[in-house]
Amino acid sequence: MSASRRSGTTDELGPDEPEPERDGPGALDSPEHPSGTSGPGGPDGSDLLAALLDGMDAALCAFDAGGVVTHWNREAERILGWTAAEAVGRHGFAGWAVRSADAEEVERRLMSAMHARGRQVHEFALLTKDGGRVLVRTQSAAVRGPDGKPAGLYCAFSEVHTQIDLERSIALSEALFEEASWGVVLVDADLRPAVVNAHAARALGTGRTAALGRPLGELLSQGVEELESALTHVLAEGAPPAPAEIWVSVRAPEGDRRRCWRSGFVRLASPLAEEPVPLGVAWLFVDVTEAKHGEQEASLLRFRTNQLHRAARAAAECEDPAEAATVHLDFALAGFADHALVDRVAGGTAPEDGEPTTPLRLVRVAATPSDGPGPSLLTGRAGLPVRYGEGHPALQCIERTGAVRATVGTVPADQARAWAQTRQWPADTVHALCAVLRSRGRTLGVVTFLRCSGRSPFERSDAAYAEDVAVRIATALDLAGLLERE
Repeated sequence: MSASRRSGTTDELGPDEPEPERDGPGALDSPEHPSGTSGPGGPDGSDLLAALLDGMDAALCAFDAGGVVTHWNREAERILGWTAAEAVGRHGFAGWAVRSADAEEVERRLMSAMHARGRQVHEFALLTKDGGRVLVRTQSAAVRGPDGKPAGLYCAFSEVHTQIDLERSIALSEALFEEASWGVVLVDADLRPAVVNAHAARALGTGRTAALGRPLGELLSQGVEELESALTHVLAEGAPPAPAEIWVSVRAPEGDRRRCWRSGFVRLASPLAEEPVPLGVAWLFVDVTEAKHGEQEASLLRFRTNQLHRAARAAAECEDPAEAATVHLDFALAGFADHALVDRVAGGTAPEDGEPTTPLRLVRVAATPSDGPGPSLLTGRAGLPVRYGEGHPALQCIERTGAVRATVGTVPADQARAWAQTRQWPADTVHALCAVLRSRGRTLGVVTFLRCSGRSPFERSDAAYAEDVAVRIATALDLAGLLERE
């Protein structure tokens, strides 16, 4: 028989399971060794039985057919305070372990287990030695003799709150692994999934059983090192004080999916060992990818709005409108691009619809240093046109009167360098975004933002920001042209 003090449950011999031959009710000596020894050199049977009973984590007492207490272990003594010497030999619980008013009912329900099949479960209020009351849940079953007739019964009991705690724990774990709206994965000491709930299986793109025992690297293409480091830390040091947000890429047939999981970790230890023995880690996570994207976009929008505001205030202090244009360009570069170019249409403005078509030429009026960081510089005083080939993104931008994005894609470094140099951009350029400069209904030129390798391509939100900057630059250049003519 075994039991757990934490759970309060027992796995006793069932009432219909065959018992060893006995000399009488309550006797547990082996028929081969009636003296209680297990053979030459073996331990005494009574000592072994006493050690087994006292080592149990559940309270246990036994009665003979007449209702006299024959066994009483240490857990029963711990709960009620009565020692084995004080309990063994008493008839039932009347007068010492239950109130007199309840004694008849308690004895009737206990002794009924000798004539019933299976275990009987009851709840009683028992008395402690110091006069207190303890509500216990009992499991009792008959002990049958060699002739198959009831020779007594055993009764295992635990405090009700302990049993309720167990039932709550079981209900919680069942709910977590069946109905939880977040992922739950039990990871063993080798950092491999041992149990996976339905939500976690969907997040990992696999089945609940297919993920068991597999290395995390087979399920995730990125973020494995960070996740395994967190699990190792929890095994060694315990649970962290707050959840952690981990970015991972989940392997999927259609391609890797980039996700952000807010994760909590709990170290699992065996309740049966004297010293805590790590059994693994409970990893709980919820997908917060959309929320993180929203936070990032909101933060980026606030930053860019502040940059536009600061640029406007700084440009307002510039006496030269052309210098104000470079101020707007410098403020826009922060966190947005690595290089920037401003090209003005030669002759002032591009031809509009209905006007005679002339070859479109662009003159560089401002640029950031290509050999290192620094403020934008005014150039193009000689008025020489930039050698843009046909189909260049800057020319397309003016023709369409809208933003144009370009990227070299995934190519070797030498091809990327040739791609940038052909378009008259710095050699380390891999992504470009062109926005048209318009003021007073006329196209004045184009501003080009460039990104180097290691940065992501420009997106639609980037194009909207570039157009906002282009409006301010165009206004400054238009004013500069008016002042020049005056």
